Amino acid sequence: MTPTETLQLLKSTTGFTPLGEATGNLTLGRGTLNESPVHIALVENKIASGSIGVKECDKLASLFRIVGAQKTPLLLYLDCAGARVSEGLPALGAFRQMYRAALEMTLAGAPMTALLGTHCYGGASMLAALAQQRVFSANTQLAMSGPTILAAAAGVSALDESFRAIASAGIGAAARAKLSPQNVLVWDHTAISTLSASPGSRHAQHQKLATHPTVAAALALATSQGDTRQDVVQRKDVAALYPLGYQGFESTIASSKVFFGKAKDLSGGIRLLGLIDKRLLGAARTWALADQVWALGAKFAAKGVERVHVLVDCEAHSAQLDDERAMLSCYLADLSIALMTLAKMGAMVETTVLGRVGGGVYVALAAASHKVNLLHGADIQLLPSKAVASILGDADAAQYGLADYVKARVADDELKVGYLRD
Repeated sequence: MTPTETLQLLKSTTGFTPLGEATGNLTLGRGTLNESPVHIALVENKIASGSIGVKECDKLASLFRIVGAQKTPLLLYLDCAGARVSEGLPALGAFRQMYRAALEMTLAGAPMTALLGTHCYGGASMLAALAQQRVFSANTQLAMSGPTILAAAAGVSALDESFRAIASAGIGAAARAKLSPQNVLVWDHTAISTLSASPGSRHAQHQKLATHPTVAAALALATSQGDTRQDVVQRKDVAALYPLGYQGFESTIASSKVFFGKAKDLSGGIRLLGLIDKRLLGAARTWALADQVWALGAKFAAKGVERVHVLVDCEAHSAQLDDERAMLSCYLADLSIALMTLAKMGAMVETTVLGRVGGGVYVALAAASHKVNLLHGADIQLLPSKAVASILGDADAAQYGLADYVKARVADDELKVGYLRD
């Protein structure tokens, strides 16, 4: 079934009635399914590859809050390239607020099904990953990074037909349908019959993510090689953030490092987590960090509420094909859900950017955080400059100050501490 046919069937099956005028690529409406009312949001590929900008994000955020309060089922149609890169920083800030509302809606138990058009990339794929069910059109591609960016990361031409065929197969509908029963290949009148079903334990879903062959192999390799040691971390920037003292460690797993530890300030103790080694974030490492967060949640349930600070110096998510084959979007969504679960338990979650962050890593961490801080001189970007260049043809990266970040709703405060950068 083509995306057009999917959209037409969705409208006819539900008796879709639009509410107000369309906003860019977004149209909101209502309908009926199984004699029960449903909310419907359509993100169509009308302009800019179906991307969503500030206005679309703000309207979606409002809808998600309503759905979360009412727990009325939501049908979300996505033919979308993610956040609108041409709008720059404001689009990232709006996406942060929208994704937070989507997380809150999800944890409130509101049922959502995502029906996918031709492409679902970047933040849109993370949004789809929150759904209890994802319905693919025959030619749907879902990934954090599309074939062009995957080719650039692999060091091959975006016009290389052989690589594009391999990449398209890896992120296409048929491959996705094999990953999980939550991914349905063809939409028909019965495909959303499980819409009102419980999504089950989010932690159980997290554990299942560890069984994907790529991720399982990375975790098993680290364990078999004894590569799960805990190295002591001594950094001037972290020490300056916590002058009353901290203990930091990096657990080496899946060939990358996950930071964790404890600190204290005048208000008491703080749990530390994060990504501080500048490496791009792939599926296995995302799972390892999320596992640390879920473990903290178990401790909070037993011992009470604490503060959690996530420290990050990780420019972006990985654009490696192996990570996309594992459906990296689901791993990033899992990390967000784990952090938001902590927040819902009463923990105060803050993210502090030590160096640089952007893309899906920023969204996953910032959306679930009560507050985002910038170390003086740190940088937040919509996407890495190379990725922006592949989309807009302009590699020049804009420079922003704190006022720009705050106005765009990307960050909330700047921490000026006395230390010299290494």
